[in-house]
Amino acid sequence: MTSDTNVPSTQGGRFGDPVVLVLTIGFILIFLAASAMAPDTVAQVIDVGFTWSAKTFGSLFQLLMLLTFFIAIGVAVSPAGRARIGSQDRPDMSTFRWVSIILCTLLAGGGVFFAAGEPIYHFVVTPPAFDSQPGSAEAVPNALAQAFFHWGFTGWAILGTLPVAILSHQHYQRGMPLQPRTLLAPVLGDRLVRGFLGGVVDAICAIAVTAGTVGPLGFLATQVSFGLHDLFGFPRGYEVQLGILAALGAIYVTSAVTGIDRGIQVLSRLNVILAMIIGGIILLFGPTQFLVDSWFQGFGTYLGNFFEMSTMTTVTAAPSWMKWWTVFFFAWFVGFAPPMAIFVTRISRGRTVREMIIATAVLAPIVTTVWFTLLGGSGIFYELQGVIDLSQPLQNFQFDVATLTVAQALPGGVWMALAVLVLTTVFVATTGDSMSYAVAVVCAGNDNPGSALRAFWGVIFALMAAILLGMGEGQVSVLQQFLVIPAVPVALVLIPTLWHGPRAAYAMARAQGVLDDSSTVQTPR
Repeated sequence: MTSDTNVPSTQGGRFGDPVVLVLTIGFILIFLAASAMAPDTVAQVIDVGFTWSAKTFGSLFQLLMLLTFFIAIGVAVSPAGRARIGSQDRPDMSTFRWVSIILCTLLAGGGVFFAAGEPIYHFVVTPPAFDSQPGSAEAVPNALAQAFFHWGFTGWAILGTLPVAILSHQHYQRGMPLQPRTLLAPVLGDRLVRGFLGGVVDAICAIAVTAGTVGPLGFLATQVSFGLHDLFGFPRGYEVQLGILAALGAIYVTSAVTGIDRGIQVLSRLNVILAMIIGGIILLFGPTQFLVDSWFQGFGTYLGNFFEMSTMTTVTAAPSWMKWWTVFFFAWFVGFAPPMAIFVTRISRGRTVREMIIATAVLAPIVTTVWFTLLGGSGIFYELQGVIDLSQPLQNFQFDVATLTVAQALPGGVWMALAVLVLTTVFVATTGDSMSYAVAVVCAGNDNPGSALRAFWGVIFALMAAILLGMGEGQVSVLQQFLVIPAVPVALVLIPTLWHGPRAAYAMARAQGVLDDSSTVQTPR
């Protein structure tokens, strides 16, 4: 199989498209300057924008993600699912390495941070989809089901699947740049997406990813700082957080610079192996029967209430709860979707569309539910037994406290807590390296951006997190809250993928001889 790459894909100079660079760096500088001069005003303005975006577009995020999942599954089981990404007969990497990168990249941004605390929060504060008594045995499957929903099938599907199909066809077969703007090529045409409008689209996506990446970096610094203080008596000052960020930045920048085939791949495999070891210890030596029973009940409750949770809006349910949970998470995923789709496209060459969709939208969510059960389910068990009490810290959204408290209650005590800290650090490092790589690809417009460009964005992320932490931990939360706002235009970019994603898959299948010319689906531009 060969690819038709007769259209040049590279844009801009050494640091990529100047429009993307100027707009993205401009936003970063303006946000930092405003936060330094008037942090309270910035927080208030973003809160207003966050509330308006969540109320006005929350249902759009939910509907977009729901439709993406079901349409993607339809493509996977169709004959077009046999088309290969990149028109290669053989995958670039083994299945274990490929799945490891997908799991670490998509889950690490926040799933690990919330894995312990979110199920316990829903256990002590009943979600609006359920009516169980908080803190009761009946609340256990409901709490897990709500966490499964937030990090489940629809959340994972938007991060890959249909956008990947479009990017694969447009980039590998038509030679269009590997950038978010290319998602609009079937709608607007090649000329418009290659111009200024395309640069604006790429910049908005880069800004959304910046907000979504810097947040976890800052949260990790506070979490590790708290853990070192709680476990070993280290001071909890800004200097310690700065040292943690410097070490973390050195790890993920090195990984990003060495590339997917070396650093990113090695870090992801290490991450998955360490997670499997820790998960195995928890399952074997922790509350085994409780965890197994809770997963089955929780997963069944998730499936049974899937549509109710998917269609619950800020109008029909508790507006404040929906804004800070479902809408916030879904906006996060939507904002991450184009660069993540670029990354999945890059690592999936040689894989079939069916393999890509099943791995991203089915396998990965199921693995996520297991991980949330191991950590969050254990926390619920110890909460029921009276070993820990996280009701107050979690209602104040102190999730760093939750993770370490649960870890210390697990078998191994302090050593398990230290292992979880290391695992969380490596997980977030995989977010840093993959997002540095993805934003570099967005700027460069090809799937092999220069090492200087990758390092540049990795350093920018770490510096931004360090500056915001210097202003106060609240400014990191403000930036994280901001990501809901750029998720609105990103969602508009993703809407056409519902139609053009299947068309792109069929176009690739026909070009590769998987389908005959009698197919009723026409080839998109």
